Amino acid sequence: MMVRLTFLCTTTGDTPRDTVLGDSPATERALRAARAAGAALAPRAPAVRAPSLRCSETADALGLGSRPEPALRDCDYGKWCGLTVEEVAAIDPHGLSDWLTDPDATPHGGESVREFCRRVARWLGSVPPGNGHTWVVTEPAVVRASLVHALAAPARAFWHYDVPAFSAVTLTSRGDGWDVRFD
Repeated sequence: MMVRLTFLCTTTGDTPRDTVLGDSPATERALRAARAAGAALAPRAPAVRAPSLRCSETADALGLGSRPEPALRDCDYGKWCGLTVEEVAAIDPHGLSDWLTDPDATPHGGESVREFCRRVARWLGSVPPGNGHTWVVTEPAVVRASLVHALAAPARAFWHYDVPAFSAVTLTSRGDGWDVRFD
């Protein structure tokens, strides 16, 4: 039996430096892009999404009837939640540097990259086979953590995957590992 998941990545800001850590509404520009992208999605398959407002709005704009999956929530950014990357760089440059280079670092008091990758890997391992193709609307971090697991990469590879807004990554498993396709 096969598992096939196509991850659709939401956007968290117009540039990497203005990315908001944690939940925030999708920008109007992002919703326009999602509505345009939704017209190209076919066929309609079951969909799950991260529980964030941004993912809910994006899934709706894509025209996907989706259910929230708590295990797909974004990384816990602790005291940095709600800040942009640029703001964190200004108030805690050493902490940000540690977090970007050490997968076990938690200068924000939240979840480490390694812990986050393990959480996402547990969810991937729990997806029942035989459901056909499923759309997964998530934050960029969830897509990166999924790639770490699917490619059996070390957690420090997390930051080396570029996941642009509305990019699609398909993971397919027949029980013996994951195949990855960038759509």
